[in-house]
Amino acid sequence: MFKNTLMETLDIEIVEITDEYVLGKMPVTSKVHQPDGVLHGGATVALAETIGSMASLLLNNSSEFIIRGIEISANHLKSIREGFVFAKASAIHKGRTTQLWEIRITDEADNLISLVKLSTISLPKKS
Repeated sequence: MFKNTLMETLDIEIVEITDEYVLGKMPVTSKVHQPDGVLHGGATVALAETIGSMASLLLNNSSEFIIRGIEISANHLKSIREGFVFAKASAIHKGRTTQLWEIRITDEADNLISLVKLSTISLPKKS
């Protein structure tokens, strides 16, 4: 599913899927660094949107709907230079058309790196 996409470029993986959340991870290497050697906020937001959108896709019938992010906001609280970051998307609102997700980005020691809020919309696939 991620082949030839931004997710493949950033090495994003799905780690766990439950009824309560979707968990993904991304390695922090020079590929996702800012010039000063810390994780780029844009890469963090790409991870969050990927995992939140995946959660929406699993919530709805993926054969009938496509998912689009319609708003995202992120607070970057701590920097990281290496290792992995984990994105855990938990639903705040599970509507049929719109969904609201809280995505907590943490490091391997469970320190909060970023807190992200994502709104998604489920659109019917066109025939």
